[in-house]
Amino acid sequence: LKREPPISVPRRKHSSLQACVSAFPCKTEPFPARSPCKVTPGAKEEEVRVSLRIRPPRLHTPRFIYSAREVSRRLCCSANAANQSLAKKQRKMIRLTVQMILLAVLVTFVACNAPPVPLDDIVIEKTFTPERCDRLVKSGDFVRYHYIGMFPDGKKFDSSYDRGTSYNVFVGQKKLIAGMDKALVGMCVNERWMIKIPPQFAYGKDGYGDIIPADSTLHFDVLMLDIWNPEDKVQIKTYFKPESCNRTVEVSDYIRYHYNGTLLDGTLFDSSHTRMRTYDTYVGIGWLIAGMDQGLLGMCVGEKRIVTIPPFLGYGENGDGSDIPAQASLVFDVVLLDLHNPKDEITVQVEHLPDPCPRKSQVGDFMRYHYNGSLLDGTFFDSSYSRNRTYDTYIGKGYVIAGMDQGLLGVCVGERRRVVIPPHLGYGEEGTGTKIPGSAVLVFDVHIIDFHNPTDTVVITSVKPENCTYIAKRGDFVKYHYNASLMDGTNISSTHTFGKTYDVVLGSGQVVLGMEQGLTGMCVGEKRNLVIPPHLAYGERGVDGEVPGSAVLVFDVEMVDMEEGLPDGYMFVWNNEVSPDLFNEMDKNKDAQVDSTEFSDYILLQVEEGKGRLAPGFETKRIIENMYDNQDRNKDGRITEDEFKLKADEVTHDEL
Repeated sequence: LKREPPISVPRRKHSSLQACVSAFPCKTEPFPARSPCKVTPGAKEEEVRVSLRIRPPRLHTPRFIYSAREVSRRLCCSANAANQSLAKKQRKMIRLTVQMILLAVLVTFVACNAPPVPLDDIVIEKTFTPERCDRLVKSGDFVRYHYIGMFPDGKKFDSSYDRGTSYNVFVGQKKLIAGMDKALVGMCVNERWMIKIPPQFAYGKDGYGDIIPADSTLHFDVLMLDIWNPEDKVQIKTYFKPESCNRTVEVSDYIRYHYNGTLLDGTLFDSSHTRMRTYDTYVGIGWLIAGMDQGLLGMCVGEKRIVTIPPFLGYGENGDGSDIPAQASLVFDVVLLDLHNPKDEITVQVEHLPDPCPRKSQVGDFMRYHYNGSLLDGTFFDSSYSRNRTYDTYIGKGYVIAGMDQGLLGVCVGERRRVVIPPHLGYGEEGTGTKIPGSAVLVFDVHIIDFHNPTDTVVITSVKPENCTYIAKRGDFVKYHYNASLMDGTNISSTHTFGKTYDVVLGSGQVVLGMEQGLTGMCVGEKRNLVIPPHLAYGERGVDGEVPGSAVLVFDVEMVDMEEGLPDGYMFVWNNEVSPDLFNEMDKNKDAQVDSTEFSDYILLQVEEGKGRLAPGFETKRIIENMYDNQDRNKDGRITEDEFKLKADEVTHDEL
């Protein structure tokens, strides 16, 4: 092989194909192939790579011996030939694609500029259908709807929106063009249709003045707002009714209710909730629109219902002048909160009656009771339980509202009752200004804790032993057990919990006056039940943390022991005759005066020897000090013979 100089590739940045073309210019001398080799400048590198993968003719034929440079040149030219064939196919595909696009544009242009095909009948395109459709337009119905009237090219010729009011008309009574009369049948409220009406069902060859040309096809974008019929009545749909319904609304009842008022398409026009106060009115006497007067009859407190009212039972042809348009059906979502009649009296429902019931409340009694106060719909407004104290008052004297004055008469202690009070016996039209609205029926759940009368005395129930020889009297020292409670059974105190008796001297003021009266006349072993009114017990103030104010007390008492006391006013008595030389016997040091020690020693000696007796139930030292103080007239700490006197000689002092 002839040695050839090395291939020199230009140093400029070329693609592989450009480098090949620059290094090996093609000549007319081909490979043994059917087409001449021509390399196209600018061919893509990828195409060259594909072409170079084509297997070239065998180079080892004995007829030709090529140099390396010649082999490279021929390979390059062969690849270029294949590349030219691929490019030709791509150009052909591009031409076909362009032709198809031009054809499509041409067809579209011709279709858009072709004259419209006349319609044989109305065409309806439903652009929006609500999920719920309670009623369809039928011939003879009155409808309210908005519309936009257009020609097929989209040019608007009329619109109800521009006038700011819906179009109101009867359907099927030739009040509309024939196409619209026919098309509206079957629509729902809030449904939207595009209605296309050919001229023969619109304004035909005459058109309509300068607005609608002759033989015009009309398009109407219609939104249905309202449907009703002159034969309609008030429609009532109850969606909640309480389980207990003791009373329903009747003609002339006064009611309190909340409502949301909307048009048939859902447009809100009024709500009592936004004003945060109920609507209060009489029913059935013309204070309301006729449809609402009918729609509220028969409701229970707590009931919720939808009342749909046709316009001739609502605001009619004129509307209300602001939010309710003319000829509009009205929808009221109503919840009834309260009802009463001006002739109502209180209603009493006894929920628990104790047995036995020895006494019932009367006018003038003072009562302690707990209550929960609520409105008729259950809304809570007050409770004595939340204050942790009873409500205490005289009844039948005007200290409470008239209805409660009546409701608390004739009750038993421990009774539970519900008192329902109409507003004219409660807080009237004004309410309380806070929690109780005007004209509100009140419901009180009452628990009677106790009651008494200012003229009451201690009520004593006694069980005496067979042997009852001595009965307790004033001055006696008695020992007894007791259990103390309120009238409702609430435990207050018991001596049994301390394991010892309660010891007092009757008449000394050591117990409440009612207990003094209850213990007097008891025998040892006797048992008594004492009911003590508060004016003979702890009064209006009670005892903090133990006995409520104005509480009636109940004591179960058992007399355990007693010691006979001294006569009233005495602190010491002689069991035998009194010594005629008493002063000198006391004066041990013979100084003509008796000091406190001499006095105390002498008295204690007499008690010890059984000659005398101190008043029982008191501390001995204090009794003797009191006796000595009474004898010391000038308070100099000494008793002289002139000062010393016996009880029989005294007029105003309690002493020996």
